[in-house]
Amino acid sequence: MAAAPADRVGLVFVSHSEKISTGLVDLARQMAPTVHLIAAGGTDSGGIGTSFEKISDAIVQANTGGGVVILCDLGSAILTAETAHDFLAESERHRVRIVDAPLVEGGVAAAVAAETGGDLNAVVAAAQTALRTNSSTAFPAGDAPQVVTATLAAGAISRTVTLINKDGLHARPAAEFVNLASSFSVPITVNGTDARSLLSIMSLGLVRGSSVQLASPDPSAGPAINALANLLESGFDEE
Repeated sequence: MAAAPADRVGLVFVSHSEKISTGLVDLARQMAPTVHLIAAGGTDSGGIGTSFEKISDAIVQANTGGGVVILCDLGSAILTAETAHDFLAESERHRVRIVDAPLVEGGVAAAVAAETGGDLNAVVAAAQTALRTNSSTAFPAGDAPQVVTATLAAGAISRTVTLINKDGLHARPAAEFVNLASSFSVPITVNGTDARSLLSIMSLGLVRGSSVQLASPDPSAGPAINALANLLESGFDEE
């Protein structure tokens, strides 16, 4: 069962720049409006650096019952976050995790996982998917529609639709899609990649006119596939 909003995992974004951390909160909030996203950037005076006090206060603000995931930009930010973690009560430390993942990509993926009600381990795992993103999954050049190449196993069911919204599966609609996919218990893939993984889907580079193949090895996945297909065909209410 997905966590209630009050019990969801909170996130703390630690950066040497106050503007970077607050900007990331603004970005992630577009895809995770109910998650506690707390910026902890810059020094106490707003300069470039990190602050033990800011990070400690952010952990308290982010922790509403489901635990806290902390993401950092540079090595010294991790050291400051680790110090703040060490000063937590022993009973709280296991509920606060510092994740070694890219701040922006990992932060957005973690925020979406928290929004869907993922527990602490699920949110950590989502952030770590950013470590597996590489040049082999880069966005294709130009606006040419991506061709569906996934091969289905015997007995699998699928449905193929065409993206109609102007900007394709960019961050906001991709997050909406992942939120819906995460509400189903059956496994579903999008052009061969996990429908619940925001970064994996965005790495497909699905633009307007792209063919999107939704598939599942579970024959009971028809309603879930149809719901996701209908969402894609709706254009996400974008012009």
